[in-house]
Amino acid sequence: MKIRYFVYLVLFAFLASCKPEVNEFTPSKGTADFTTYVALGNSLTAGYADGALYKSGQMYSFANILGQQFETVGAGKFVQPVVNSEFGVLPGKLKLGYSTDCRGVTSLGPVSDAGELDSYTNHVDYAVNNMGVPGAKVIHLLAPGYGNIQNLPLGLANPYFVKFAATPDITVLEQALSLSPTFFSLWIGNNDVLGYATSGGVGDVITPVDQFGGAYAMLVQNLTQGGAKGVLANIPSITDAAFFTTIPYNIVAIPDTMQYAVDALNAAYAGYNAAMEQMQKDYRIHFQLGPNPMVIMDPGMEGVPEYLQFRQMTANELALLTLPQDSIKCATWGSAVPVPNQYILTEKEITNVTEAITQFNDIIKSTATNNDLAFVDFNAIMHQVATTGLMFEGVTFAPTFVQGNLFSLDGIHLTPQANALVANYYIDAINAKYSANVPKVSITSYPPIQFP
Repeated sequence: MKIRYFVYLVLFAFLASCKPEVNEFTPSKGTADFTTYVALGNSLTAGYADGALYKSGQMYSFANILGQQFETVGAGKFVQPVVNSEFGVLPGKLKLGYSTDCRGVTSLGPVSDAGELDSYTNHVDYAVNNMGVPGAKVIHLLAPGYGNIQNLPLGLANPYFVKFAATPDITVLEQALSLSPTFFSLWIGNNDVLGYATSGGVGDVITPVDQFGGAYAMLVQNLTQGGAKGVLANIPSITDAAFFTTIPYNIVAIPDTMQYAVDALNAAYAGYNAAMEQMQKDYRIHFQLGPNPMVIMDPGMEGVPEYLQFRQMTANELALLTLPQDSIKCATWGSAVPVPNQYILTEKEITNVTEAITQFNDIIKSTATNNDLAFVDFNAIMHQVATTGLMFEGVTFAPTFVQGNLFSLDGIHLTPQANALVANYYIDAINAKYSANVPKVSITSYPPIQFP
């Protein structure tokens, strides 16, 4: 019996010695100093989501997540200009809900969410670390009076910065520098192309490259002049966002029982096709049973009279999420009535966007290299999400609207889980550059889109 017990003891000791070794994670700052972290940027930095900057969405901003992780390596508390409303500062917040379309069909999708707002006139009177300003372009972070309420009617101020500007004429950069930051993040430039893209190339212009480069260099020069280290991030592939990829170009579907509609449309466009043939243009409009490309307005049709500047979409073009679906279903938009061009990104406009992003990103990357700063390539990450998707902790991220976990209900801004993913990419870049050991966050600790 004693021998048997002795064998058990030896076996137990052997098994204990075979336990996998657990490496303890010890946070460290490396060569960086996170004592005072300041985040500069636009809506992505601010925590904008679902068409609004609202309280709980703001709490899940990637900047706030980063600030909390930096506390483990010596950072002070990261303070945001808190929005005291679940409905935002300005109207426009969306939620998932049921709505009935013009054909009487009820379905689940984004609907308006309304309630009492926390107005931009309700000023934040404490110092903040999050300098993310929804709508800001790179030049706006340098603009005096961008937080002056008197400049709002002139279009020279931003209501979100009005809400937390320390003085009416201080710039966003000056307010950031007033905190004497030891570490910063800068994610700016999206809006320098996004306004053009989301308006179908009609409601805004792309920032000239020279202006972008000069303003960006000035931002980084000032942020680093006191010896602060930081991380720069580039502009993701905007046209891969759900805002641009959700509505198919061939959404005009004609049922098999409606050959008469096909015949009527083709007869109506016979004169158009004859005119294009006479002008030796390749444009033709033709309908058939099943899915059909939308007919769209296109002022960029060179050599074509203005009254004939419409055509069918190509598979390489994009319909915007703002396109009224009821107008397609019940008002013959896209078939008998051309879709207005503010709802479409044509191939030429997509080229304008992609070329600008490439040039801006070259500036951002070279600025990071020349200033020895950490860098996050969100453009490459977005391309990967769009082509193969990403999976972390069992969560799949894809650009699919609502169900892809990446984009919130406005199709542009991020979900809480996606903000956690973004924060982890930042941490990877920071740890690698500064030999730091900032802990990453668990993505599943953050909520996905909430279904009713």
